[in-house]
Amino acid sequence: MVGEARTQRTRRVALLFETAWDRRQLDACRARWEGRVECLFPPPDDLECSFDLDPLAFVEEAASGAWGRLDGVLSASDYPGATLAGAIATRLGLPGSQPERLIAASHKYYSRRIQRRAAPEAVPEFALVDPRRDPPAPLAFPFFLKPVKGAFSVLARRIPDEAIFREFVHSPAVREFAEEYMGIFNRLVAAYTDFEVDGHGFIAEELLSGDLVTVEGYTCDGEVHVIGIVDSILHANRSFARFDYPSALPVAVQERMAGVAERVIVELGLERTLFNIEMTWDAARDRIAIVEVNPRICGQFGDLYQKVDGTNTYEIALALCTGERPVWTKGRGRYAAAASQPLRVFEPMTVEAAPGPAEIAAAESLFPETLVWSECRAGDELADFEVDEDGASHRYAVVNLGGASRDEIAHRCAAVQERLGYRMRPR
Repeated sequence: MVGEARTQRTRRVALLFETAWDRRQLDACRARWEGRVECLFPPPDDLECSFDLDPLAFVEEAASGAWGRLDGVLSASDYPGATLAGAIATRLGLPGSQPERLIAASHKYYSRRIQRRAAPEAVPEFALVDPRRDPPAPLAFPFFLKPVKGAFSVLARRIPDEAIFREFVHSPAVREFAEEYMGIFNRLVAAYTDFEVDGHGFIAEELLSGDLVTVEGYTCDGEVHVIGIVDSILHANRSFARFDYPSALPVAVQERMAGVAERVIVELGLERTLFNIEMTWDAARDRIAIVEVNPRICGQFGDLYQKVDGTNTYEIALALCTGERPVWTKGRGRYAAAASQPLRVFEPMTVEAAPGPAEIAAAESLFPETLVWSECRAGDELADFEVDEDGASHRYAVVNLGGASRDEIAHRCAAVQERLGYRMRPR
């Protein structure tokens, strides 16, 4: 992290709702912040956060000094971390976006309305759906339907016809999701906004096609900085196969995407916040479209930028939340390209063997700066695809690594995967 130090004392930063990415990414860039920042990880972590957590009490606990002095608050957790980090920072007078701005950015319906003001050409047709009533079909079939505040792809799906639409909106799963999982979000909406639509709402959108990417950047002191675009490479069933940086899209398209991102983030009013915006580019129509806005760091990609550009986005996050002005380097990393590759199964499997810490360390040592996240253990059943990010597969590990080209990265990833030694058998 490079910035203008305001004081010599060590800054204490709370990383809320710790994700699987946080500690590994911070370790990857430790030399750039250690001795200047002390990182705290107050419970619960992202996976252990209960649906009945009282978010307002959580803010009061932090504001009361229960965690000691804080000089910054951040979170890579989409829900509820990013909003609560903003709420605590605002309450304590620390740098960060106000919670109402973060809610507006991540609430898919209100975010769409704001996006339409800023970049109407990049916003697909959309409409609000309230499953508690007996809503008519909001758009022509087929369309995409998803919660206004979702988690991965839970209850997000293509709706082909009227019968499927009726069956879906009246399903117990939709009702339970809004009442239970969205409980925290509903309280945040009530406490910090005057929105009429909380987590009970769904949004229908026209179907998008084309190349999928993530545009990432940050806003600081009223300026928006786009730092990079990551390509999402998909399997035939639309599961994520790989994330590649830098993007292979035409430079002119990337520049247009950056312009869309800048306009949208300014209109959303985010401040001292990392953001990532999923977009598509339909080459046949030469159309750029926004999929969704996430007002937070993308923890999975932090070291991809470090490998290529020499700066990890976690360094930027620490600078932003402590009032420093980040300095972003470009093209100063070890590699020309980097990728994050999820390892997946596409049918129910039993894990017969999975690597332990020693095997993971050995696999990482094959190539400099390689990082591995293992998400299963021997004996695990990889069967409930509905809980995964796409509803069609099960991710059991992630490998981040760099290389001179995408082809070299593919060969390196195959070697790492072989060294990890996962063994699966069909259930």
